[in-house]
Amino acid sequence: MKDMKTNQRYTSLKTVLLTVLPAAAIFFALTYLFIRTILFIISDYFWYEKLIAFFLLAAEMFIMIHGSGYFLEVLSVARKQKRLTELNTGEKGLEEPIPPLTDYPPVAIIVSSYKEPLEVVENTITCFYNLTYPNKHLYFLDDTRYDLPNDDPEKMELYKKQIDELCQRIGVNLFRRRWHGAKAGMINDFLDFVSVKQREGFEFYNYANDDRAEKEKYIIVFDADMNPFPDFVEPLIAIMEAHPKLAFIQTPQYYTNFETNRVSRAAGLQQAIFYEYICEGKSMKDAMFCCGTNVIFRREALMDVGGFDESSVTEDFATSLKFHFNGWSSAYLNKVAAFGMGPEDLGGYFKQQFRWALGTVGLFRQIVKYFFLHPLKLSFAKWWEYFLSSTHYFVGLVFLITATCPMIYIFFNVPTYFAKPEIYIIFFLPYIVATFVTFYWTLGKRNYYARDLVLGQLLIAVTFPVYIKASILAVLGVKGTFGITPKGGGTALPLTALWPQLALLILNFAAIIWGINRFIYERDPVAAILVNTFWCLYHFVLLSSIFYFNNPEENK
Repeated sequence: MKDMKTNQRYTSLKTVLLTVLPAAAIFFALTYLFIRTILFIISDYFWYEKLIAFFLLAAEMFIMIHGSGYFLEVLSVARKQKRLTELNTGEKGLEEPIPPLTDYPPVAIIVSSYKEPLEVVENTITCFYNLTYPNKHLYFLDDTRYDLPNDDPEKMELYKKQIDELCQRIGVNLFRRRWHGAKAGMINDFLDFVSVKQREGFEFYNYANDDRAEKEKYIIVFDADMNPFPDFVEPLIAIMEAHPKLAFIQTPQYYTNFETNRVSRAAGLQQAIFYEYICEGKSMKDAMFCCGTNVIFRREALMDVGGFDESSVTEDFATSLKFHFNGWSSAYLNKVAAFGMGPEDLGGYFKQQFRWALGTVGLFRQIVKYFFLHPLKLSFAKWWEYFLSSTHYFVGLVFLITATCPMIYIFFNVPTYFAKPEIYIIFFLPYIVATFVTFYWTLGKRNYYARDLVLGQLLIAVTFPVYIKASILAVLGVKGTFGITPKGGGTALPLTALWPQLALLILNFAAIIWGINRFIYERDPVAAILVNTFWCLYHFVLLSSIFYFNNPEENK
């Protein structure tokens, strides 16, 4: 009895901290931004100082707005945890109980694959076959283009034959079509096929010997390298059946090739941060968006919005907005039930991140347009979540600004307000302390170590040129093309391909040397010189990790 009361007090204390720490971080962020904005307005700068100060203030606003967005998600989870704890569901009960499953409607399990390695394909469709759900129909959507002039015709014909034999041996239906629209186009064509809308170019091989007496009610989508656990389907069907307005339920992605690969480990930890409090908070606001894999869709909802949006390389994110605009809901189930492979080198990671950034920022333009044309179409909470998600990849520009401004002061004494960092320190220090404590403590509660989380942040920092290029192109309306993340081992990029990171690294190193000389020979203003030299050192350390990640393979 005594131990039970002690555990209850401990749980209550952690719930209080889960509320107090994010609230404190938000308070200090807003206080700092208020003071900085007032100083920016009232200070008498030269025009070029005003310009630099404006960009820095905008960058700081971006960081603190997105940081506050994360803390608000944590507060949402804390409120839910408190409610569930009061209902005696226990400290770990962050998810609502799964409703009982009384019926087994037909489900299509699909994966769209473009020239994926045979070993990867075999692992995935074998996991399909082992799913325990009784009324499942398995489909391999072969989206490989066999007519490209640069490919060896004999090799492509052999690959096609091997795919046929693999699907036939395991018992998975095979679907092909005339190519268009990449993954989104393939799934849309498959939806037409299951809706008995036959078109020229459709090829279907019933290797599973399905009778398909009724149309599939639900569609579960996986990437070609994602391997679901046997019990993946049942809880999702139970939730969908209990909530008829749910368009989809997203589940986490988990990478298994992180143990011996530095890039995939850091990429996986970034995913972990997203799939913990952020996704849970979005789901509680009915603003969760689809991430393209490990997700179940209601076929009726997909047909209602006209299928996947083929105009974006992040068709999942774009289609989620259509669902919410049409009155459908979405949800997130924080249960790791599938595992796959993360990018294995910087080249693969940069390619993945460029596509995600291009599509996501590209949708930002559409979100702004919809907001002004139809402001009441979504709740404020949903608009807020879509705003945060669609602007995330401006982080590259923000990093460049925050890394450049301290160097400008060290070299040129601009902007002059850096010469009086006292107010900056008084109001910034509480914010940064509260932010770090809250971020690492909340994720520590989910069993993530600080040293691992740092890896994810380092990888974001060295990716800044990719994010900048993608953001600029997206703002200009460039749509880009779909591309798969390469697999099959990590290789180092030539240093010439990393010239933006290396150039900024060298400039920060030069600023550190110059700052030390200024401290020795000038001394005044000593505080400003030391603070800005520290920030140059900080960014130098971040950028130095490029050498660590560019040698991605580790010994087991």
